[in-house]
Amino acid sequence: METTVETAKQLGLLPEEFESIKQILGRTPNFNELAAYSVMWSEHCSYKNSIKWLKTLPRDGSKLLVKAGEENAGLADIGDGYGVVFKIESHNHPSAIEPFQGAATGVGGIHRDIFTMGARPIAALNSLRFGNINDSKTQHLLKGVVEGIGHYGNCFGVPTVGGEVYFENCYHTNPLVNAMSVGIVKVGQTVSATAEGEGNPVFIVGSATGKDGIGGASFASADITEESAKDLPSVQVGDPFQEKKLLEACLELIPTGALVGMQDMGAAGIICSTAETSAKGGVGMRIDLDKVPKRQQNMKAWELLLSESQERMLMVVTKGREKEVLDIFEKWDLPCSEIGEVTTDGMLRFYMNGALEAELPAESLVLGGGAPVNDRPYTTPSYFEKIAAFNPADVVVPTDLKNVAQQLAVIPNIASKKWIYTQYDSMVGTGNTATNNPSDAPVVLVKETGKALAVTTDCNSRYVYSDPYKGAMIAVAEAARNIVCSGGVPLGVTNCLNFGNPYDPQVYFQFVEAVKGMGEACKKFDTPVTGGNVSFYNQNPDGAVYPTPTIGMVGVLDSNEDKMTLGFKEEGDLIYLVGQSNNDINCSEYLHKICGVEYSPAPHFDLDEEFSVQQIILKLISQQLIQSAHDISEGGLFITLLESGFVSGLGFEAAQNDSSLRADAFWFGEAQSRVVVSVSPSKQDAFESMLAASGVKSALLGNVKGKDVVINGEPWGKVASWKLPYDDKIGSFFS
Repeated sequence: METTVETAKQLGLLPEEFESIKQILGRTPNFNELAAYSVMWSEHCSYKNSIKWLKTLPRDGSKLLVKAGEENAGLADIGDGYGVVFKIESHNHPSAIEPFQGAATGVGGIHRDIFTMGARPIAALNSLRFGNINDSKTQHLLKGVVEGIGHYGNCFGVPTVGGEVYFENCYHTNPLVNAMSVGIVKVGQTVSATAEGEGNPVFIVGSATGKDGIGGASFASADITEESAKDLPSVQVGDPFQEKKLLEACLELIPTGALVGMQDMGAAGIICSTAETSAKGGVGMRIDLDKVPKRQQNMKAWELLLSESQERMLMVVTKGREKEVLDIFEKWDLPCSEIGEVTTDGMLRFYMNGALEAELPAESLVLGGGAPVNDRPYTTPSYFEKIAAFNPADVVVPTDLKNVAQQLAVIPNIASKKWIYTQYDSMVGTGNTATNNPSDAPVVLVKETGKALAVTTDCNSRYVYSDPYKGAMIAVAEAARNIVCSGGVPLGVTNCLNFGNPYDPQVYFQFVEAVKGMGEACKKFDTPVTGGNVSFYNQNPDGAVYPTPTIGMVGVLDSNEDKMTLGFKEEGDLIYLVGQSNNDINCSEYLHKICGVEYSPAPHFDLDEEFSVQQIILKLISQQLIQSAHDISEGGLFITLLESGFVSGLGFEAAQNDSSLRADAFWFGEAQSRVVVSVSPSKQDAFESMLAASGVKSALLGNVKGKDVVINGEPWGKVASWKLPYDDKIGSFFS
């Protein structure tokens, strides 16, 4: 079929990209070839509008075992001969159209990225964003997404140990569903996504191929509109039980040594996995598409190339050892078919019943090869003028602090998400230590070593909206702070960069500045960026979502005995604030949700100050000088105190100790680099001496006492009366 520039446009390619393809091939591509380029050169696969800036992120570190971006996921050394493999990715657009399958296959896809490297997943996390929770559409999306995550994770048998959920109007049409997986592997037993060895057979294993998910990568590289529901075939369908068998079969095959390379089939399916493994190995492949196991009849060549059917892997096997592979997959009752072989000329040739359907240079298709690299223009967003005009003096300090606190405690962004996380199996595998004794970051045992991992996902997107550079630094800092407050040492970062349309110069400004800020913070905390993904085109008819560079971070604890939890422990313990109080209400939930101020600067943040606070917290934990640690984030100091009291049902007395600060800033402000700790009276002198020597400021706030909440000498009721695990009215749509 002859193609034209109009055909290319319909497939999402620009006219200049069509001309580039003709130059690469030395001829006009046929439809199969053009369809292949359309998905491989889509934003989702090629990162053509982001790679220039992604390359500026710190990508090297002493603990990294593979270079950033070299494999499907990051790999860091945790000692004792083991490594941790971790990655986060988005499944936003599919979840906006079909929330259950969109979220479920997002979970399945990120787990495949982990075990395709030879690692066994031991923990899953997520970061979710929705519109107004009182809106019926939001409730439909939330219900579907949560059930999809729970269904896939629970059936697959990996615990969902943590995450975050935010509700903001900008996510009404385009929710964000970011999924993270963490796995463990013996050093030296990883598998590379590389093809090599002339004549080595190429296998496709796992589920049969159908028409679900065709063009999914292109679908993820376009704005969501009212017409997007017509793109429902672009949403994949998942089968967690099939993936569980695929996991076990792959992990059984790896030790045999028969495997040369392996790549999961996620975005762009067969064309992506064959192109990426071939380009990486500097080889080509001959593939017979008619040998691909199918679950639908009369599938065309381009449909087989682009299908994103789930639970599939591409494998390159050592010639002569095919039977070992076939036997293992027969044991696990999984389709396993030899579909081609490795060649040496760098060309991908796809045949159907003996007829050549497409002939493409592998290198020309992939990121780092022939895929486009764009340098997009950007300009300062016009709404920055409104942010600069904010004057906190215009906000009257409330006299009834208790009333404000009561309103804050039930804001969906702050209130407990128990009504969500109880739908996830958090205990399967018995490695999660956080279910009944929570820390700021979930802590998961590495049973093979005696060590533990602290894992987290973090981003306050309203901070990033107000100041992309500082807001992205805060996202990295909060992730590190959560790991440190849990007793861990941060190792590395994986990111999921969710932004609007990159062809909008104001959106692209947000992206560029966020990447700069993220890079600066990652250098400070020695947490190289190991990989992740970029999700552009998160738009609704009114504009882009908040810029949301979600940070997934992993830290290591030498022993689970080093774990620090967030709950108060004993009556009579002293409560201290470590870090500096500030006269700052900027960008807080209090200012935004209760005072109704939409535009304000990001909260106070200083990178050096943050680093110093984290270092002293680690020392306090290692010297066993504190009983609990909980960082201050959404809702400010009062909410942090409440959450520390909830865990064991202990009350507290606390008072404002600085009359120069606004009362609302002291209790509800969200200035960064602050941690609430509790200290046994017997260790007060040693605690204060260590703080004094460090130069980090601290202040005695009060003490743990009984079951009551007492603020500034006034009784505010029992701590249990403040504990609203979920609002029955909000949670009812799950029943």
